[in-house]
Amino acid sequence: MRFMALVKYNENGTPPPQAYLDALAQFGREAMAAGAMVERGGLYPSAVGSRVRLSGGRVTITDGPFAEVKELIGGYAVYNVRSKQEAIEWITRFMELAKKHWPESEFEVEIRQIFDA
Repeated sequence: MRFMALVKYNENGTPPPQAYLDALAQFGREAMAAGAMVERGGLYPSAVGSRVRLSGGRVTITDGPFAEVKELIGGYAVYNVRSKQEAIEWITRFMELAKKHWPESEFEVEIRQIFDA
């Protein structure tokens, strides 16, 4: 089963310390070596992004930044695991790294199963 983990955070908050980034890199290597994580990545700030929206039969394009939103997707990971519970366990380990190395951080991770047609 594949799951996508969407990391949501306030991009106007404090940047992550190097110790957290180092621990996160090590975690990524371990998860990939275990075959649980198949892809991961961080996203540039919304200031360099755009939104394309369809509403009322019209397509509109809005360039970032998206200041009206408190939490934006800042990164993602794709896990290939046996169950949703296993995906939650990996994400919990990820969150524990932030708790240890970046205790003032506040973010959430949304876990969604990937639909395979």
